[in-house]
Amino acid sequence: MSRYIFMVFAGACSFGILSTFVKLAYADGYTAAEIAFSQAAMGMAVLWALSVAGIKRHGLPLNARGWASLLLTGAFIGLTTFVYYVSVQYIPASLAIVLLMQFSWMGILLDWLLFKKKPGRRQAVVTALVLAGTVLSGGALNPQARDISLPGVLYALLSAFLYAVYVVANSRSGNQLRPLQKSAVIMTGSTLGIFVVNAPLLVNGSHYNSGLLQWTLFLSFFGTIVPPVLFAKGIPRIGAGISAVVMTAELPVAVLCSHLVLSEQVTPLQWLGVGIMLVAMGLLHGRKDA
Repeated sequence: MSRYIFMVFAGACSFGILSTFVKLAYADGYTAAEIAFSQAAMGMAVLWALSVAGIKRHGLPLNARGWASLLLTGAFIGLTTFVYYVSVQYIPASLAIVLLMQFSWMGILLDWLLFKKKPGRRQAVVTALVLAGTVLSGGALNPQARDISLPGVLYALLSAFLYAVYVVANSRSGNQLRPLQKSAVIMTGSTLGIFVVNAPLLVNGSHYNSGLLQWTLFLSFFGTIVPPVLFAKGIPRIGAGISAVVMTAELPVAVLCSHLVLSEQVTPLQWLGVGIMLVAMGLLHGRKDA
């Protein structure tokens, strides 16, 4: 089982490095729309190529409603990526990932509001811990906190909300498909969602060159190709609960990467906040409330 745990861990770490390198792509003059769309389109193409053999053998059991549901689910994760990338234009990558992690309690709230799944005691404790960890790891107690960009914070929180919607929708859509096929359809929706929102910018873009292709290859490899393949292999073997805990590795990896590559300051108090959030997410995916 340790082999499959490592697969899920590696997939989470791949996600964790993205925001840091997106900031470097911005320094080369590329926009959030160009980066997010190119990354999604490349991931879509590769995932469909990997799915061809399975589709020939087993078909693609999706009716019109199933297609619409999965494409919409994909649009949510595509817009999550785009809005998250926009947020790191305004705020440190280490703060953006902390705010993105708010999807955990937002998902609990959505389940309650939409499907009447009332949170238990454990989930209430988890929410309180996540919020406390956010205050610490986000640097809210730092005297320089007042200089943090409000639009950046709002964009990051919007990306967390969209991610929560995606997680809820993904858990209820396309479960009759094989993981790679489902990922390919979702990534198609992701590409379409990003394009629809940014069509004028993308059609009139002037940065379609070898430099963007290099960033696309790098970001799509670590963001939309490697993680889905590793998750498709590892998650069924170790289960959703253990996977969800292992996937929290994305948070410390993102914070550490932003510190090492971008020289963003991370204080001991912020690391304490990250630790509290990791404990909270571990509790969230532990055994269910009695």
